[in-house]
Amino acid sequence: MPNSFTAQKIGIQKNKLLRYQQVLDYWATLNTEDIPVTKLHKKYVYPKFFISRVTLYEILGTPVAKELKEIERIEQQQLSLF
Repeated sequence: MPNSFTAQKIGIQKNKLLRYQQVLDYWATLNTEDIPVTKLHKKYVYPKFFISRVTLYEILGTPVAKELKEIERIEQQQLSLF
């Protein structure tokens, strides 16, 4: 049973990181130097993703690509066991 729990935790983390990647991709199209993050969040990010400003800052500080690669590596190891 512990293996399924670990697989479930990995799946939850992967889905969260994929959502984060969507926000980051959208953010890349919006980010400009002259508009504050708070205004971008209020006008564009919140209406589309319904996330708080604190969550946006958390997403911006997360190394999403690195963590997704690590999850891919773990998934490949699990598949190679069978």
